[in-house]
Amino acid sequence: MPIAGTWRAGNAGSTASDTNPFSGETLAEIPQADAADVDSAYRNARDAQRQWERTPPSEQAQVFLRAAQIMDARREEIFDWLTAEAGSTRVKCEWEWAITRADMMEAASHPSRMAGRITSSDIPDKENRVYRQPVGVVTVISPWNFPLHLSNRSVAPALSVGNAVVLKPASDTPVTGGLLLAKIYEEAGLPLSLLSVIIGRGRDVGDPLITHPIPRLISFTGSTEVGKGLTEKAGIKKLDLELGGNAPVVVLDDADLEHALDTAVFSSYLHQGQICIRANRVIVDAAVHDDFVARFVERARALRVGDPKDPGTRIGPIINADQLKSIQDKVSRSVDAGARLLLSGEPTGPTGLTLPPHVVAGPNDVPTAAEEVFGPVATIVRANGESDALELANRTRYGLSSAVFTQDFERGLRFARQVEAGMTHINDTTVNYEPNTAFGGEKDSGVGRFGGDWGIETFTTDHWISVQHSPRRFGFQPAGTAADQL
Repeated sequence: MPIAGTWRAGNAGSTASDTNPFSGETLAEIPQADAADVDSAYRNARDAQRQWERTPPSEQAQVFLRAAQIMDARREEIFDWLTAEAGSTRVKCEWEWAITRADMMEAASHPSRMAGRITSSDIPDKENRVYRQPVGVVTVISPWNFPLHLSNRSVAPALSVGNAVVLKPASDTPVTGGLLLAKIYEEAGLPLSLLSVIIGRGRDVGDPLITHPIPRLISFTGSTEVGKGLTEKAGIKKLDLELGGNAPVVVLDDADLEHALDTAVFSSYLHQGQICIRANRVIVDAAVHDDFVARFVERARALRVGDPKDPGTRIGPIINADQLKSIQDKVSRSVDAGARLLLSGEPTGPTGLTLPPHVVAGPNDVPTAAEEVFGPVATIVRANGESDALELANRTRYGLSSAVFTQDFERGLRFARQVEAGMTHINDTTVNYEPNTAFGGEKDSGVGRFGGDWGIETFTTDHWISVQHSPRRFGFQPAGTAADQL
């Protein structure tokens, strides 16, 4: 792994296996990093960042343009790794590749958008300048579900505005979440010291990454529970957190059902439902509920389940056995609570991790609706009118993505503005991302926003520098002195 400017093994003295979740094949054996490696990465990053900050904006921008070209040239190689390591289907690979590349193109514009401002002053002959500058060293901790994208979503903007980065990818996806991305940027001309990748056990590197005094910002994507623990340990650092989600898709009584059905199925089952912004609940007006449910089950049943290397597969493997057990537990508890299991199936595949799509019908408080499932399970909830649908949508501690379907645009807009979430999409999927706009959540779904100007603001800080063009009188001088006459 790249640590402090050199590709080398970690110093922990242990090795971890990186395996294919569908076949069980060992993809790599990686000697793990320890706290000393973390310290070395941070100290080197601090020194390298000072030079990178002074690099001309056009030279910084070229790194990201070349990285996008490498994404083009290595498209199929990247797809192969995402499939083998993360269990990504072809549809998901194409989407993740595209948005990762888009983030690189957006980042190429950032160096020339580092604008400050001049503000007025009530003090005579004073000029107030506010400079925007990088925070220094950024820690990025990324998850396994969209490993390449969710690492790069923080790495690209952080680097593009002049920071250095120490990246900790998830243990299930060390290559696509870290090593592959680092290699792309190295080939694009990024100085190796600016991006270290730490692959290690949580007990060895977790606390050192968070508590170390050098990084000034921690960008974390993961569960709400882990995010809360991080905030307690980080100390006085800037935090950028995208946490859990429980996205509602609301289908009102005047919705185009055919469009709503297609979109809800996609939103529920893309990447086996292992997406923080996937549709966890589908809230359907009672007037169209029964028809919607019957047609939704029919569509879900038709999804092909199996090897993600097959271009026709729509449901591939769950990432690991613990995650599968968690999904099955939520389904079981929901049935015990009175929910109806309309579609189900037993895990299949060489590793027994490929779970067929499930459809649950029940109230908003059953576990598969109230908790984040992170698997191929859709829960359909009946709503008694628009106001009830809104109340149900907001009855959650999460507030990341959401969607509402109606043929009346103004009605949809009024509804969307009352949803307690960072993002609401009218007549579209909850699984939305564009690199130039505000991506983030409310409530227990996180703090801060990714994308565009919001990303620039996240990874920079303001430095107020004032210029006093003529001496000021402070009232400390003895009366009658020259200074007193000013």
